[in-house]
Amino acid sequence: MIRTPWFWREQSFVARTITTGLTPLSYLYDAAQRVRWRYTTPQRAPVPVVCIGNATLGGVGKTPFAIALANLLAESTNCHFLTRGYGGSLNGPVRVDPAAHTVNDVGDEALLLAEHGPVWISTDRPSGAQAAAKNGAELIIMDDGFQNPTIEKTVSILLIDAGSDSGSNKIFPAGPFREPLSRAQSRADITVYVGVSEASANNAAERVRAAFAAWLESAASFTPRPVIAFSGIGNPKRFYQSLEEAGFDIAARASFPDHHRFRDSELSALKKLSDRRNAPLITTEKDYVRLPDAFRKDVFTFPVTMKINQPDLLTETVRRAIDRAQSAA
Repeated sequence: MIRTPWFWREQSFVARTITTGLTPLSYLYDAAQRVRWRYTTPQRAPVPVVCIGNATLGGVGKTPFAIALANLLAESTNCHFLTRGYGGSLNGPVRVDPAAHTVNDVGDEALLLAEHGPVWISTDRPSGAQAAAKNGAELIIMDDGFQNPTIEKTVSILLIDAGSDSGSNKIFPAGPFREPLSRAQSRADITVYVGVSEASANNAAERVRAAFAAWLESAASFTPRPVIAFSGIGNPKRFYQSLEEAGFDIAARASFPDHHRFRDSELSALKKLSDRRNAPLITTEKDYVRLPDAFRKDVFTFPVTMKINQPDLLTETVRRAIDRAQSAA
């Protein structure tokens, strides 16, 4: 994925000029999506499908939210994850085996999900759902695919960044949106506002009278100290803010494009910076799985968990939506 363009975040004359020039391409991009939706008949999976997505490019926390939801539903339902496997070479359907598959095979997100339950990689989502159902899945949680019309979603959950600082509401490539937010919201059964803290998430949800808010918290105990933070995720600012919320002093930060494959020269530069500043390297779990084994010993990870303001209500809402869909069918 490309690095987030600077002109998406600014409202300067130059930024507006660039986005205006790209607007015709945005119309074409959006038109292609609408044509695809119009002429694609979604296939129904053998079991309910809960899809978690967002309306923008870049990270808003889909993977940790998918894990949190699976944990909420796991007591009574055998949940399997289904994902495209972005960044991996396998098309699937194939079940992820963390002992055999690498990030080059299935991508970083699939390896993280596999720590919490069965994961299926499939660029053809209906085929992946069929494979999961045949292998015992009672419910499928899709970590992506909100804009994919090939599979029928039983429940669609839209995550919205509570603290988005994007200066543009335009469609890609003029702006960060995959589709107009209003259209995404019209397809969502549940909307969740995701913030870097409990307060920011709840405040955003309360402003629009939304029921659900979510935020990331550290999943481990740390002794705060100066660190060199680096990441190759869709929203690196969220990672840095989470570190600061946990009390870390970020001596330096380095941001790379989403799903970035780190080159030896980049890792060497990070190690030299760490030595020079006398501060350890720290990164996200998602980035850690993409690092060479030999380099991992020099890097701390910052594990996070997604917290939801009303977990019981969310579980009940999802189950009610599934019951309604099954009754209608």
